[in-house]
Amino acid sequence: MIRYLPAVVAFALAVFCLVDVIGTREPRNLPKWAWIVMILLFPLVGSLVYLFVGRPKPVPPASSPYAEYERPGRMIASDPAKDAEFLRQVRARAEEQRARARYEAEEKRRREREEGGQPG
Repeated sequence: MIRYLPAVVAFALAVFCLVDVIGTREPRNLPKWAWIVMILLFPLVGSLVYLFVGRPKPVPPASSPYAEYERPGRMIASDPAKDAEFLRQVRARAEEQRARARYEAEEKRRREREEGGQPG
């Protein structure tokens, strides 16, 4: 069983590299078709060469997990009139929510007083 291990590892490496080459937009140093031919003709050596020389360098993640924070000029209001209208709508909606919460709290207190006054 152990004598087949190197062959299985080489096959798995070749399959991994083929899938990686096919899924890569643009490998380094050679065109995609050349890497595929090299891996198919020389599975172990071609795979190792691809991993060390042909695989694209990883793209570092953005400093923020939210891509919209990376856009330059994102905090600049494009139209001050629309910005003012938006803020007015937000304030009005917040005031409606506060009024609804006060009303619901008053209703709850009123029901509790009514239920508390009636014998059960």
